Amino acid sequence: MELKTVRIEKPEEINFILGQSHFIKTVEDIHEAIVQTVPGVKFGVAFAEASGPCLVRWSGTDDEMIELAKKNIQAIGAGHTFIVFLGKGVFPINVLNMIKQVPEVARIFCATANPTEVIVAETEQGRGVLGVVDGFSPKGVEQEPDIRHRKEFLRMIGYKL
Repeated sequence: MELKTVRIEKPEEINFILGQSHFIKTVEDIHEAIVQTVPGVKFGVAFAEASGPCLVRWSGTDDEMIELAKKNIQAIGAGHTFIVFLGKGVFPINVLNMIKQVPEVARIFCATANPTEVIVAETEQGRGVLGVVDGFSPKGVEQEPDIRHRKEFLRMIGYKL
């Protein structure tokens, strides 16, 4: 077995969700979950099939996000993984719970816009995702000014009252 890291390639401001599921209809069900949650949303989803023809299945509403999804899921190369890229102004918090409710979704590895590395194990059989490195290590513990900033920021962007 060999361990590898695969860096997610994307524009800095673009959010994505990386997960694992178990069935070929994943790509269609995730597509439906997203468009039913955020009408008019721009996104792309790709799913790495793990049996039969082992194809990358894909869907979405935005060509750029679809291409990012196909390119990154191929680089990861692990069966039964999926990746969703969300267009500008769309955040995982907008769609994550609906994606988790898709019956064939088994786990979510991350939902982020941070620089991310996917830790992949490769065996003779194929590849599997072990986990992710999402962003950077902590640089300290927040103090009172940091707490104030966090609370003000969340209210400024409308996530808290």
